[in-house]
Amino acid sequence: MSKTIAINAGSSSLKWQLYEMPEETVLAKGLIERIGLKDSVSTVKFGDQKESQTLDIKDHVQAVKILLDDLITYQLIASYDEITGVGHRVVAGGEDFKTSVLIDDVVLAKIEELSALAPLHNPANAAGIRAFKELLPDITSVAVFDTAFHTTLNDYAYLYPIPRKYYIEHQVRKYGAHGTSHQYVAQEAAKLLGRPLEELKLITAHIGNGVSITANYHGESKDTSMGFTPLAGPMMGTRSGDIDPAIIPYLIEHAEEFDDAAAVVNMLNKESGLLGVSGISSDMRDIEDGLQRQDKDAVLAYNVFIDRIKKFIGQYLAVLNGADALVFTAGMGENGWLMRRDVIEGLTWFGMKLDPEKNVFGYTGEISTPDSKVKVLVIPTDEELVIARDVEKLKA
Repeated sequence: MSKTIAINAGSSSLKWQLYEMPEETVLAKGLIERIGLKDSVSTVKFGDQKESQTLDIKDHVQAVKILLDDLITYQLIASYDEITGVGHRVVAGGEDFKTSVLIDDVVLAKIEELSALAPLHNPANAAGIRAFKELLPDITSVAVFDTAFHTTLNDYAYLYPIPRKYYIEHQVRKYGAHGTSHQYVAQEAAKLLGRPLEELKLITAHIGNGVSITANYHGESKDTSMGFTPLAGPMMGTRSGDIDPAIIPYLIEHAEEFDDAAAVVNMLNKESGLLGVSGISSDMRDIEDGLQRQDKDAVLAYNVFIDRIKKFIGQYLAVLNGADALVFTAGMGENGWLMRRDVIEGLTWFGMKLDPEKNVFGYTGEISTPDSKVKVLVIPTDEELVIARDVEKLKA
């Protein structure tokens, strides 16, 4: 038996889960927030206990030290030697990484080099890796890439219709993201449906603050909504999703707050989506509160969101030439019964029917009626478990 930590590092956060492997038993989980800011918060959950502390955490190295100290303080490990592996979520692997890999200096340098493909994520992922390497230099360290699952896309799906030299010379293409989530829920959907994954056509909808939708044919990704970066696809919490690229030079020329393309892209990543359209919040719960108040900006943001989700599901019904099931996952996908209802209401022509008694907050499993031609499922994602499993494979 061994203990493995799955790490999901953000720019100012560190989410983690400790597993007993190979039993896949979750021993503890935690979240460190506001790294680099005043009043950082570290939370640890184990058994039926939840412990939190507020302190100033200057960087990811200090955050990892606090995480490891907490494991000993709460007697989750007797010493660091019990931890035999750590798996790091990395968003962008480009064309370099088609599977999870052991991390060495060359791999780490490449992850940092690929930051242009995921500017909000890869630098933070690399910071988490460096922090663990500093404190536990001899541990098995594995990078698990969001993009790896999408390396099965056909060239006609991943290429953009621009001169091919930009792909050949600069690797400009669709890479996708959230691959560990799409892979996991597709496998779980096959179990739920009682059929081999290799026989199924699935559309998996990862709908959280970030949103991506994937067409899964017989267990392989055949198209996905995120693109060269995670900015592409449907509207998201703070990201615009797909827009006309001509908007970027237009705003640089006409809007005085933008000096260059980087400033516009920053706005598209951090100030757009639900937040930008509503002017209220990037959180769907706040938007739904606005719906109750009949706030016109909240209503508009909600309607744009539903419209874009429906359009991508429709695209992938065409890509797959039909589907056996549509799977909702991630924060909004798992909890947003109203969003699910309104999305499916626009897809009834394809044979989707929801059971209103099952399409409720907290219900997981099949939420469609017995006569629904396309099954609709709610499956909680577990990206950390996928990470832990890949660590075990590479430790062997």
